[in-house]
Amino acid sequence: MIDKVLPAEVWHSLRDEHHAKVLPWITPRLERRSRHESHPVDDFLFEYYPISTNKLLNWHPGFGLSLAADESEFEDFPSGSYEFFENRIQIRREWLMKNQNSMCELVTFLQSTQERSIRSGCFGLHEWAMVLGTQDVRHEKWKLRLSQDQIRATIDEVGLRCTHFDAFRFFTPIAAPLNPLQLTPVHRSEVEQPGCLHANMDLYKFAQRFAPIVGSEIVRRAFALAKEIRNVDMQTAPYDLADLDVKPIPVETQAGRDEFARLQIGFAKRAQLLRTQIIQALKSAYVLTEIKA
Repeated sequence: MIDKVLPAEVWHSLRDEHHAKVLPWITPRLERRSRHESHPVDDFLFEYYPISTNKLLNWHPGFGLSLAADESEFEDFPSGSYEFFENRIQIRREWLMKNQNSMCELVTFLQSTQERSIRSGCFGLHEWAMVLGTQDVRHEKWKLRLSQDQIRATIDEVGLRCTHFDAFRFFTPIAAPLNPLQLTPVHRSEVEQPGCLHANMDLYKFAQRFAPIVGSEIVRRAFALAKEIRNVDMQTAPYDLADLDVKPIPVETQAGRDEFARLQIGFAKRAQLLRTQIIQALKSAYVLTEIKA
């Protein structure tokens, strides 16, 4: 495998551009933490997965590129996945070999998800199912904008159609039996589908997991998509987030459900493109690594 070597002035510019683009995402998070505050929408991507602000700030050129550099510049790259060799910074081959099986498993999972039809009929009611019949809600600092009777009536009218285990596992004991799929971790590879909001947010998690391979441009696009999805996720939730300027999408109405479905399909199409790029990057990495070995 012969990498293309980026001159210092080129990759310095790309790195600085990356920092400029992600700082507006990172800075508010750090400022809130300094005040011991939290935000149920904007902090989600840093807490749920969890992926630190530093990991998002780190710049990665992507597989097939190495960097002409001084040894002192190597300190800015994770030593577990990069090495300094012959005046350049490059992905550590041992790291690539160590992650071969994980890359193959993720490619299989993403391809299976990608090949399924987009389903857009859940209407974001997973957040409703997480509060049905309980006062012990996940976002306890924020009151509900609807009564329990209204929440139950909407769920009964529309129905639950969750296909994502990591959402289903937070359903209340009353809500869980109402979902046609009684999901377990095994079902991730069997039913994950490209219309699911959380499946598409997870692309950021996968991009970060293999950031040295996919590169920071894909990481940024995955984060930006996940951020938009999370906002809609909470717009459809039954919480009253008016103080955060989060305008509800009233999925208890037909108009709200129509708006949600339109947004969901748009997210799914963007996510499919990202999913394809992540698959292609991972395939290139493990195929070329095997050839070299």
